[in-house]
Amino acid sequence: MIKLLALFTTLLLPSFAFAQPGQAQSPMQQAVTRALQGEIRTADERARDRERQPAQILEFFRLRQDMRVIEILPFSGWYTKILAPLLKDNGKLYVTHPSPTFYSDAFTPVAGLAGLERVEEIAWGAAASGGTPFFASGVWNVEPVDLVLTFRNYHNFSADARMAVNKSSFDVLKPGGLYGIVDHTRRHMEPDSSENGRRVDPVLLIKEVQQAGFRLLDYSTALRRPDDELRYEVGRQSVTGNSDRFALLFVKP
Repeated sequence: MIKLLALFTTLLLPSFAFAQPGQAQSPMQQAVTRALQGEIRTADERARDRERQPAQILEFFRLRQDMRVIEILPFSGWYTKILAPLLKDNGKLYVTHPSPTFYSDAFTPVAGLAGLERVEEIAWGAAASGGTPFFASGVWNVEPVDLVLTFRNYHNFSADARMAVNKSSFDVLKPGGLYGIVDHTRRHMEPDSSENGRRVDPVLLIKEVQQAGFRLLDYSTALRRPDDELRYEVGRQSVTGNSDRFALLFVKP
């Protein structure tokens, strides 16, 4: 644990260079910027671009436009609407979620949008239980992929379900494949409370993902918010849209 904490402290330093104001964007950032202008995105979705930094985050996750990618629990498709245009010509986007649940219901109208015709839903690999989408996954029946992504979902799962999702991700990736996770930051080893249920301890997450066989590759500070005290529920008016978040990237050896 001491070694892991020391590693995480080191990783808090910026580890990935992004374009600064006045600097040219990378080709990937330019491609994401074009996708952000897509007509299928709503005004509410565009309003979140500044806080979620999709161009920086997707470049940090080493996304290429010829990749085969799985997005876990896309819900109403905020990231799907960005990923699908990027991957439609030379890559492939899959999404997975338990069905029928309110998560799959939220995605149904998204699946019919123009430009998302090639997005393929793959079965969660386990039967839905109790109407919640936050239960253990099974085998994702698809040819090996290059990248698995999930955005602000990890905190919703129980410990056993998290380990199952990590295993599903590990098993579906090619050797050298990548697993990227974004979530809201919880204080290290803080007990559960009504205020931190939608936050996750990044040190715990690292340990759990490593237990599935992954190796930690990189950490991004693009979503850090030093003024978030990590004390309050992320849906509070004073916090929502300004929660401290981490982006972690793992690799399958």
